[in-house]
Amino acid sequence: MNAYEEAERGLRAAPPHGLLDAIRGVLTRHYRAGSVELLMADYSLTVLLPVSALPPATERLAEPLAEPLSIDNSPQGRVFGAQEPAREEHGEATVVHLPVTVRGDRLGVLTVTLPTDACSPAIPAELADIAEMLAHAVTVAERDTDLYRRARRKDRLTLAAEMQWELLPGRACSRDEYAIGAQLEPAYAVHGDNFDWSGGADHLVLTVTNGMGEGIDAALLSNLTINALRNARRAGIPLADQAALADQAVYAQHRGDAYLSVLLLDFELATGRVQVVDAGSPRLLLLREGTVTPIDFDAQLPLGMFEETDYTAQEFHVRPGDRLVFVSDGVHAVASPAGEAYGERALARSISATRLLPPAEMPRAVLRELTGHRGRPVPDDDALVVCLDWYGRPIAPDRLPSGDPERHHTHSAAFPAPPHAPR
Repeated sequence: MNAYEEAERGLRAAPPHGLLDAIRGVLTRHYRAGSVELLMADYSLTVLLPVSALPPATERLAEPLAEPLSIDNSPQGRVFGAQEPAREEHGEATVVHLPVTVRGDRLGVLTVTLPTDACSPAIPAELADIAEMLAHAVTVAERDTDLYRRARRKDRLTLAAEMQWELLPGRACSRDEYAIGAQLEPAYAVHGDNFDWSGGADHLVLTVTNGMGEGIDAALLSNLTINALRNARRAGIPLADQAALADQAVYAQHRGDAYLSVLLLDFELATGRVQVVDAGSPRLLLLREGTVTPIDFDAQLPLGMFEETDYTAQEFHVRPGDRLVFVSDGVHAVASPAGEAYGERALARSISATRLLPPAEMPRAVLRELTGHRGRPVPDDDALVVCLDWYGRPIAPDRLPSGDPERHHTHSAAFPAPPHAPR
């Protein structure tokens, strides 16, 4: 049995908290690994924390499991950002760092120490496959253990933040047609801003929410809204009716005393056609051919403001090579110490400056610049950035119209899929 097969069997047989031990045993037997360490990215995407056995129950829940490593200033952090394996030579030992990522969602880094004479050029690629397998196993195991969630936190989450992070689908997602990255701040005390997505064979549905209120009230409002939208979406209801049903659910609960702004988008993967419902939405900016343009829709009422509001879907089209950036009020309206709003002009500059970053990295870079504008590390309001890169779908050869086939291919020479598009 080769290492990959043994790792697969070991992960299936291991208890949820024992995945690292299972992988460690396999790598020791097949590669003579001296040490194997799994590091998880924290909620703010600033540090990596090692996964270890849970501390005794008498210890405070908020206490970190180990000293963090900076994502910006460590070899492991650079692997996390680049999403490519890297190796360090230390005399007779070689340390290999491997991204632990599932479908574009970056969980952390696996660090393996091997004897240098046992680390041939092919070994990092083999270990990268095992690290990806571990990422899938961790994602499933999180349903049954708190170990990996505890390892993600360098500080204690507020209850509202705990509720919001549990509601999210992930922080990144990638497919052949698109890649998404998103981040919330303050990561450990976020209230009501949120995002959601669901991809199918032919459509991607994306929801960006600008929450209302503070603390538990804001988190409860977002939870009600997101789950009402999911319930309608999973029933196969059209986009405008999804908004209407969620609107009714929020109004029935709060009678107009609480409401929130939502932008709903349904992308048709084969064509780039997008249906949009703008319910008092967050802002959307488009980066196309080097130019950043705000995209405005007919504003409709926020969800839950009035009883039985009717919503109408609008349309626009995305092209391969487009980048869509969604931000909440906590980004474009944040003020500097002198009272100057960040605004669309500064946001457009930031989007242009980060255009070469993959979507999973871009939101954090924008939020870092926003911190400099704000002049203090902790924001007064939630700040949400969602980045979507659109690659498009190639048309099957048997469905091409007559004429030059290249003219009808979704990926054009002018808009190739970027290097960070999923393989």
